[in-house]
Amino acid sequence: MGWISQYQRPQDLPQSLPLFPLRGTILLPRATLPLNIFEPRYLAMLDDTLSGSRLIGIIQPARAGTTIEAESPHGKSAPLRSVGCAGRVSTYQELDDGRLAISLTGICRFDVMSEATTPTDYRVASVGYDRFALDLTEGLGESDVDRAGLLRVLRTYLDQNRLDTDWVAIEQASSESLVNALSIMAPYGAEEKQALLEARDLKSRAEVLVALAEMEIAASGGSGGTIQ
Repeated sequence: MGWISQYQRPQDLPQSLPLFPLRGTILLPRATLPLNIFEPRYLAMLDDTLSGSRLIGIIQPARAGTTIEAESPHGKSAPLRSVGCAGRVSTYQELDDGRLAISLTGICRFDVMSEATTPTDYRVASVGYDRFALDLTEGLGESDVDRAGLLRVLRTYLDQNRLDTDWVAIEQASSESLVNALSIMAPYGAEEKQALLEARDLKSRAEVLVALAEMEIAASGGSGGTIQ
């Protein structure tokens, strides 16, 4: 991903982003999010994006309360969270049924400053990256992560749920890659996902992951973090 070096400062990123609201979905720096795109509004968004910056803002809809809403709300009036993450379209493939299979690689989190009025069917917002400028430094804070503790709890969680994983790949992954990938893949709800997204730094995000896993283990009658 040689292109990632072009994003060194917040000023290197576009101040206006097309938004892809997805409930229960987050993106984080240098992590990958695979998506299947089939709605006309988002196919149009991709057409526009691929001919421009190739960047899309992944953001969650705001808390729905008691109303059951679509994974991606229709129209432009549904409230959105105030923090999302910009991702670059790093791979894409046209499928026979008209869908696009893409991968987004996370670049930097952002604050939504205001939403633009546009003629497009998809939403566009003015965003600010300054609060998350350290996202652009690869591997920052890895030495502060309790990696051994994270792996112990992960092993307990997987064993309790009878899930397999590639431990060789996990052991070889950097702490940043491991924490951010687990945050994206973890089967938690929208509130928990947003907490992972908005964690102050890598250490804090790892601590949230451990706390969430330990709560789930305890609720199932296990004991968090005890398997070596």
